[in-house]
Amino acid sequence: MAEILITRKVFREALDLLEKERHTTDINDTDRILPTRELIKRAGGKAGIICLLNDKIDASVMDELPSIKVISNIAVGYDNIDIAGATERGIMVTNTPGVLTETTADLAFALLVSAARKIPEADQYTRAGQFKNWQLMQEHMGVDIYGKTLGIVGMGAIGQAVARRAKKGFDMRIIYHSSSRNESAENELEAKYVAFDELLAVSDFISTHVPLTKKTEHMFSTREFKKMKHSAILINTARGPVVDEAALVEALKDGRIRGAALDVFEEEPAVHPELIKLRENVVLTPHIGSASIETRLRMATMAALNMVEALKGNRPPNLVNEAVIQRKNLSKGN
Repeated sequence: MAEILITRKVFREALDLLEKERHTTDINDTDRILPTRELIKRAGGKAGIICLLNDKIDASVMDELPSIKVISNIAVGYDNIDIAGATERGIMVTNTPGVLTETTADLAFALLVSAARKIPEADQYTRAGQFKNWQLMQEHMGVDIYGKTLGIVGMGAIGQAVARRAKKGFDMRIIYHSSSRNESAENELEAKYVAFDELLAVSDFISTHVPLTKKTEHMFSTREFKKMKHSAILINTARGPVVDEAALVEALKDGRIRGAALDVFEEEPAVHPELIKLRENVVLTPHIGSASIETRLRMATMAALNMVEALKGNRPPNLVNEAVIQRKNLSKGN
């Protein structure tokens, strides 16, 4: 039996898994992010933390929490946690991979369609009672999607899922740039690997699916926007800092690119104020890539199961820092 801090509200099913093992939980059942000092205070003396992507847990936090054995992140990414620091301190870190691939791909393609066909703008126009009659030269004309070129940046599981929707549903030409070749995508979807600058130059739509690293931070900035087609639309469902929002605002205002659709932001939850003003060529959603009931439930229960197994002394199913097993000699059965 152990005490666990859960930094935000979770599904009852996840709590049931923990309580079945007789673990006790301290839950922040509000929508606010726990400030660092409060998180440290509440996690003090506990064995584990179940957290979200916007809970920052660095080495300085870990140093004040010597009792913590496991940090279970309810997310695929884990750039909110100092992995090297956790490994050094013998703390297991887990994530929830795979479960949100299709849901996030759904959202990415929905954003692409929404931006191309100006759906949010047309919706507001209709609700405001401005739709008086059908016209040939309607105010909210968008651009076609079928048969166009989609550039995927990061052809991992989500990138490939988006490409699959584009190819099989809209007969789009798929090109991609990634840290490594994806032969599966090339064979299944006739996807073509190209240099990043070539992808920028020829894509009608660009969808980003890269992790946040030093190399990918501001991967899209002034230089990149200048290389893109004036008719191009950028979709970002990866991580906010992949896109330089100030540079994006200028590119949109100057007409260097046609539009953008963003589900993630540089200073989340804050959104660049000029992006909010650009209603005609920008679609914004509040980080809802995995926000289906089914997917979020699976994520929460996966995080709980990771915690349960780790606290038993077993290797959890989705261990991020494998090196900690050797360090603590906690391989299953030992």
